[in-house]
Amino acid sequence: MKKYIIQSIRLTVVLMVLLCVIYPLVVAFAGGFSKGKGGGEKIVKNGKVVGYALLGQSFTKPEYFWGRPSAVGYNAAGSGGSNKGASNQDYLKDVSNRVDTLLKYHPYLKRSDIPADMVTASGSGLDPNISEQGAIMQIKRVAGYRKLDERTVAELVVKNTQGPLMGMFGPSSVNVLKLNLALDELKIK
Repeated sequence: MKKYIIQSIRLTVVLMVLLCVIYPLVVAFAGGFSKGKGGGEKIVKNGKVVGYALLGQSFTKPEYFWGRPSAVGYNAAGSGGSNKGASNQDYLKDVSNRVDTLLKYHPYLKRSDIPADMVTASGSGLDPNISEQGAIMQIKRVAGYRKLDERTVAELVVKNTQGPLMGMFGPSSVNVLKLNLALDELKIK
């Protein structure tokens, strides 16, 4: 019995040192090497912070690329999904309404052309990226509203497309905020 008590105390001390001292030091140290120094990668335009690279934002104007829907209204303090299953009638109605909105602004598309990420919210509700297909399907609309050549807008999408992680994990994606800022720069030049 005494043997188990001593082992338990040793294990407790080791875990306390590991989890209460070493782990927080590693996290603090690693934060200093991240792009945002642990505070997130800020996106700055004209000296003003306009967003963060890893937090989605709402873009609703037709001259901008639209991001993935958010179940939490893009509120970073309340990150989370809708927790509604694929058979939930409210969820199905939300998705159907999103599809209808996309078809209204993209009459050249068929329902089957719409990628799932453009009508379903991510688990965090804050996903800053859309699929490459989600960006490509919006090129014609954005170019039309901005009176730009579709090829110019398509080249911008290609420049802002990030390939899979390490070339093999996950799909190619596009950061919507960075793409829209690059789109605004086209107008300036």
